[in-house]
Amino acid sequence: MGAAGSWAPRRLGLPAPSRPAWLAGAALGLAAAALGTVAWRRARSRRRGRLRQVGTVAQLWIYPVKSCKGVRVSAAECTALGLRCGHLRDRFWLVINEKGNMVTARQEPRLVLISLTCEGDVLTLSAAYTKDLLLPIKTPTTNAVYKCRVHGLEVEGRDCGEAAAQWITSFLKTQPYRLVHFEPHLRPRYPHQMMDVFQPTDQIAYADASPFLVLSEASLADLNSRLEKKVKMTNFRPSIVISGCDAYAEDSWDEILIGDVILKRVMACSRCILTTVDPDTGVMSGKEPLETLKSVRTKRNPVLLLPGATEAGGGRRSQEPWLCCPLLSSSADGGVRPSERRRLSSV
Repeated sequence: MGAAGSWAPRRLGLPAPSRPAWLAGAALGLAAAALGTVAWRRARSRRRGRLRQVGTVAQLWIYPVKSCKGVRVSAAECTALGLRCGHLRDRFWLVINEKGNMVTARQEPRLVLISLTCEGDVLTLSAAYTKDLLLPIKTPTTNAVYKCRVHGLEVEGRDCGEAAAQWITSFLKTQPYRLVHFEPHLRPRYPHQMMDVFQPTDQIAYADASPFLVLSEASLADLNSRLEKKVKMTNFRPSIVISGCDAYAEDSWDEILIGDVILKRVMACSRCILTTVDPDTGVMSGKEPLETLKSVRTKRNPVLLLPGATEAGGGRRSQEPWLCCPLLSSSADGGVRPSERRRLSSV
């Protein structure tokens, strides 16, 4: 589900926010952000300003390094390139191979075992039986800028140095890898080049297709009721988790309002083999939850043709099961905080 914050307030007849908007809650399968915030949807009627409460933001997650563990935060700023909390930016670091292609948990499942913390201007990567890697938030400008490929699209990244490359390579023990960092002035990706449901001006860094992904607790609970071995929310790596709605209610949300931020649905997110990686062990099962999702949630829709993951950096996958994870984008900066129970609305 995508939102362009600059024009969305006018579409709903609301004043454009004069300060950063803060979100506090999320819905299963949509892209948005902020804890404790109430979600609203606009009623399908000619009264365009009419809203209906649909849920509350329950969790906010930022994944600084693509495919590594997420950092759960209590408040975050909603930017055009995803959630931000202090120096933590969502998917602003990326592991690449020698050809510059992205490397994710689809190819290296043990990436999910790498955890992150941030203190001051230092990002710390940690993994079992390995000495911590300390990275400066601001990568030295003398480091090389690489042309990388994420799902077939070119994007730039500044090399994080030899120590980072050796640390990642030593931990994964398969082939040489490097770590790169996205900086706002570097070349981004334009998801419109993959799927025309996005606007030509929409930009992303290293996220698959959209800056935000929303998932509801009820949808996950329904899926788990069908599984012998339960899966966690972290299997699906949402940005925003929403409580207080029915399972798959987010299928019908075209726009949602969280605090002062309006997000517009772009599409449902098809799910790939990354969801089969156990976030606690780094082991890929290869079957569940995809087999169950395939039986209850698959739709034939050209919008679900997304860049594939069999090969790092390229390829296409066809029909994929999906767990109603709507993708959103926003061009306006805004924020998310759990101190107030704001409303999460949708249309």
